[in-house]
Amino acid sequence: MAIQNLKRPISADDYHRMAEDGLFAEDDRVELIEGEIVEMTAIGDSHTHRVRSLILQFHRRFLDRAIVDVQNPIRLGDWSEPQPDLTLLEWRDDAYASAPTAKEIILVVEVADSSVAYDRSVKGPLYSRQGIREYWLFDLRAKVLEVHRHPGPDGYRDVRRLRHGDSIAPEAFPDVVFAVSDLLGSAD
Repeated sequence: MAIQNLKRPISADDYHRMAEDGLFAEDDRVELIEGEIVEMTAIGDSHTHRVRSLILQFHRRFLDRAIVDVQNPIRLGDWSEPQPDLTLLEWRDDAYASAPTAKEIILVVEVADSSVAYDRSVKGPLYSRQGIREYWLFDLRAKVLEVHRHPGPDGYRDVRRLRHGDSIAPEAFPDVVFAVSDLLGSAD
């Protein structure tokens, strides 16, 4: 008799119950992606530094215009709750008592060194299918900012790769222009 390997997806509600029941340690780096609990890669120094730099730059530029959220969960339907490195949210006075949904998200930012392939091939398409307006992927190894816009069920229809010397503004805030070199850090 063959043993059947049964696998069933975990809903976001089940995921929250598991956390409440103590199935995850406080320092476990996991997120829910399309019904599966995925262990996130360890955060290295260059990743940490780049995220901190982005936090400072975004806070300065979006003060009183949008909420800059860092490494907190976003709710994408019933089966996914990723934790992007940075999320720019529509302004709300309650500062989001529960996880924001795709329609409240202006921009999602992922910073990647070892996880770039995963962020590009798994998280990017998920963000697009859920209708997240704009997704920026910082590829630290290639020193490139990928800007993904115009989401659809088959992915973002507009993808650009920007480098030092280029500039970018989120579509929702065309007056907030960043030098890509400031966002990426030194070109060394």
